[in-house]
Amino acid sequence: MHPAPSVIIFTSLSGLGFGLLAWLGFGYPNVTGMTAFIFFFIAYALAVGGLISSTFHLGTPKNAIKAFSQWRTSWLSREGVMSIVSLLVIAVYAIGVIFFNQRWQIFGWLGSVFSLITIYTTSMIYGQMKTVPRWYMGLTPVLFLLYSLAGGALLAAQVLPAALLLVALTIVQYFSWHIGDGAFKQAGHTIETATGLGNLGKVRLLESPHSSPNYLMKEMVHVVGRKHAQKLRMIAIVLLGMVPALILLLAPANHMLVGVAVLSHLIGLFAARWLFFAEAEHVVGLYYDKR
Repeated sequence: MHPAPSVIIFTSLSGLGFGLLAWLGFGYPNVTGMTAFIFFFIAYALAVGGLISSTFHLGTPKNAIKAFSQWRTSWLSREGVMSIVSLLVIAVYAIGVIFFNQRWQIFGWLGSVFSLITIYTTSMIYGQMKTVPRWYMGLTPVLFLLYSLAGGALLAAQVLPAALLLVALTIVQYFSWHIGDGAFKQAGHTIETATGLGNLGKVRLLESPHSSPNYLMKEMVHVVGRKHAQKLRMIAIVLLGMVPALILLLAPANHMLVGVAVLSHLIGLFAARWLFFAEAEHVVGLYYDKR
């Protein structure tokens, strides 16, 4: 799949934002007044900024509002609805904490749960796609939720939970790549099944279906060299989980190093999310003899 920058930014930043909102809604960290305002501002900036960036991937951004109407059948629509509900509910909790020094906890708990449901709906946009076997597995929503919770805990300065979640994230990410590498073959997709001509024997491409690249080739077919993918995987694993976890466990009180941990996690997150899209093989690639 084509790793569009707008979608990478959207899934990365919104996940961090809603993850931080979930921690804040549950009361971590226990802050009020201006300190609470700063935490909520960062969370909303990430969540809303990520959602806004996603509109740049639409063919006609002005029609984005129509995406909310298909919530009965579309995970994309459900994500849009849940994101608005989450932001509105937890805003009530934030107002109480910031301006009245009151914890209207019911709104905090509901906002946190809705924030996590929002992350789940985002993950299922990809996790329900049978045409992309690398995404079509149970680890996809688990991975999205771990990214959100681990990143949110890191931003919320929850040292031990963040370290443990980062370690868990690193392990799940590794197994997600390992299982995903064989998912396409295990799904049984071949050029014979794609064309329906397998009963005639071995099928091969005589010539390209198009004389020039088209929309499908641009969006659905993206080939990454295995050597480059392995290097990026190593960079992602080290920076998104291992480095931040070590910093939190060895120097939790050093604010400068914690800042380095957050920066490291962000770089690793973007690298991993780029690979999430770039390595995804869509079955339509079989028609072009590419995967």
